[in-house]
Amino acid sequence: MKRLLIFLAALLTAAGTWAQSRIESGTVESRILGAAKEYRVYLPDGYDAHPDKVYPVLYLLHGAGGTCDTWPKTYNMKTITDWRIDSGFCLPMIIIMPDAGGTAPNHRGEQMGYYNYDDWRYEDFFFREFLPAVEKRYRICADRAHRAIAGLSMGGDGTIFYAMQRPDLFSSACPLSARVEGVPGKFAGDKTMQPFLRLLAKNDMVRDLREASPEKQKAIAAIRWYIDVGDDDYLFVGNTHLYLLMRELGFPRVNFRVREGTHQQEYWRTALPEVLTFVSIGFAGN
Repeated sequence: MKRLLIFLAALLTAAGTWAQSRIESGTVESRILGAAKEYRVYLPDGYDAHPDKVYPVLYLLHGAGGTCDTWPKTYNMKTITDWRIDSGFCLPMIIIMPDAGGTAPNHRGEQMGYYNYDDWRYEDFFFREFLPAVEKRYRICADRAHRAIAGLSMGGDGTIFYAMQRPDLFSSACPLSARVEGVPGKFAGDKTMQPFLRLLAKNDMVRDLREASPEKQKAIAAIRWYIDVGDDDYLFVGNTHLYLLMRELGFPRVNFRVREGTHQQEYWRTALPEVLTFVSIGFAGN
């Protein structure tokens, strides 16, 4: 990992080399939420020069305490993506980064996360309004074969949940350091997290997959899975349980990566290059 971090640092000093790609801001007006939700979108080099070309899409989800700016500003996703495309390790793609931050000053608290609250139905918004809106707005090849989802921590949780809820929509799913089962005890004393933690208690991915119908399990197994977690991450055990269950159920395309690291920024920054390559292989195969 140290060599990769050194290489990524060198890339950051050369930022701007791939000047034709860009990150844009946008909003989707939601009737379901009664609010406008921001997002960021990465458009690859050549997007403007080839107006008839359509692109595969990756939905990239942020973690707890984050916003739609987390991947661009904290994890340098533009520089990393430009490098992977320029080096031939991933296909040119559109990357959509939604906002599931909460209302508290640290972006936690109420309305945080990718689930449905009683009065804030974010999951419904994502599938019924957000996804259709952005795929109409940009030149996206809007079919399952060319749509993938990935995310870190809370976004990894959202990645698994969304892929299992709607396996008909995603060809690849890449949860990074995801909460998979149970409720992390480290947040028990955080009052701003309680509404979100109650939703986590209702959504146990291992339990839900085991109890799913054979037809639903078969649909989830058709997804290309890339599960990545650090060997010292406090969420390591849950990720292992999910992988072992997928193996038990005979999932043909599940990849489990355990790398040196814990639940921290440098781990997710170094995970992104492999995620981009993994989803690109799926897009190319389709």
